Amino acid sequence: MNPVIEISDLYKEYDTAAGAVPVLKGVNFSVAKGDFVAVMGPSGSGKSTFMNILGCLDVATKGSYRLTGRDVGQLDSDELAHLRNQVIGFVFQGFNLLPRASLLDNVALPLVYRGIARNERRARALAMLEKVNLGKFAEYAPTHISGGQQQRVAIARALANEPKLILADEPTGNLDTHTSQEIMELFSGLNRDEGITVVVVTHEPDVAAYASRLVRLVDGEVAYDGPVTRAETGVIRMPEVAS
Repeated sequence: MNPVIEISDLYKEYDTAAGAVPVLKGVNFSVAKGDFVAVMGPSGSGKSTFMNILGCLDVATKGSYRLTGRDVGQLDSDELAHLRNQVIGFVFQGFNLLPRASLLDNVALPLVYRGIARNERRARALAMLEKVNLGKFAEYAPTHISGGQQQRVAIARALANEPKLILADEPTGNLDTHTSQEIMELFSGLNRDEGITVVVVTHEPDVAAYASRLVRLVDGEVAYDGPVTRAETGVIRMPEVAS
């Protein structure tokens, strides 16, 4: 089976007045369909840059990146935009919801860019809100619901285009412990029950403990790539939240 993500000998550096600053140094990384991977690392380890490259929001200085079999380095801006819209569902720490639009319209936004007819995109957006148990709030504005609910809306939006891959960048960073647990259980369910591939970047061991695989970056290099263990995270996986 071809991997969803296949990265080989990837480097990233930024030019500064003082010269080139290396951020990623020869990273090798692959993700199979249905994997749930947590990427951890201290500040300055390169994990944010790595996530931006995975999401086709930045490009490597050198090395190979194939996403669902396509060589990302050979794609133009329109093709990259199409790949982001069709293949990837993004979930960010800051939710990135439109404050004056309804939850329904927020979730439907990726479908607008895809050219889906209004009735169909509203029906699909409502179905996604129902999936995250927020259907009854469809006409609410994001400011009228909690932070945890806003992140659920962001996940519903990420699911709207039926992505092959969800990339989540510090998805619980603005949430309390209990709400973080609920969000991670949601990711776990999507991965376990629907087979959606999930990559989560986090600095929180409790979040990483939900994944089945851990990749630890240190100074731009992969220092560990293997099972999620108590020795690596320092925590035992939290019990599921009662529904």
